[in-house]
Amino acid sequence: WAVQVLGGPAEADRVAAEHGYLNLGQIGNLEDYYHFFHSKTFKRSTLSSRGPHTFLRMDPQVKWLQQQEVKRRVKRQVRSDPQALYFNDPIWSNMWYMHCGDKNSRCRSEMNVQAAWRKGYTGKNVVVTILDDGIERNHPDLAPNYDSYASYDVNGNDYDPSPRYDASNENKHGTRCAGEVAASANNSYCIVGIAYNAKIGGIRMLDGDVTDVVEAKSLGIRPNYIDIYSASWGPDDDGKTVDGPGRLAKQAFEYGIKKGRQGLGSIFVW
Repeated sequence: WAVQVLGGPAEADRVAAEHGYLNLGQIGNLEDYYHFFHSKTFKRSTLSSRGPHTFLRMDPQVKWLQQQEVKRRVKRQVRSDPQALYFNDPIWSNMWYMHCGDKNSRCRSEMNVQAAWRKGYTGKNVVVTILDDGIERNHPDLAPNYDSYASYDVNGNDYDPSPRYDASNENKHGTRCAGEVAASANNSYCIVGIAYNAKIGGIRMLDGDVTDVVEAKSLGIRPNYIDIYSASWGPDDDGKTVDGPGRLAKQAFEYGIKKGRQGLGSIFVW
């Protein structure tokens, strides 16, 4: 449950306890918004939950509440094709989108990445975090640029964003995205990141139920430290799904663009 309670954290704790809830804490940087849990809320149901939640809604300190619904979020993939030059990283020559100037390249949309590098823009002093299913913080191509302070595990409520691997081998998307952004250059390993001198972190939030609370928490991690939040996922691209951020995620976006980066505004990339 997402609940708006006036009066501060102590009052939120009191309201939660009085109605049989557990207060899991403030939702990101959203003042007066808290994540409540009740053991008698059905995890899977087509109907909204009733019972003690009716009394919570009547509490004078509660201005708004919403039962959280699981959102479907699909990881985006980028096509991969061979071609080209430079760096001692073995897969550098296969990074077709970096070699648009090569006559043999299949690239048709120049991003001018190499031109930016020649001008000294390599991501230095920029902090990027990947909102996804986690990142391998000890991966040899990511470890030199990994930033623990730009990382968090929203799914597990701890500070280790490492993916949960199982037989399906599903949770590798975030690590791949992190590599595309900030894989180390000239280390004779794998690829070269677009911003190979940037600091890279990971917010593990896609490996579980994705709700408005989960998205809002993820968008509000250390907004005065993280410069760019990068997400390569979203609702189904099936031509019939119309979906977007909920009330809390919208407020987290607004908070970030107004107050993030010490007032310069957080950058959100989708």
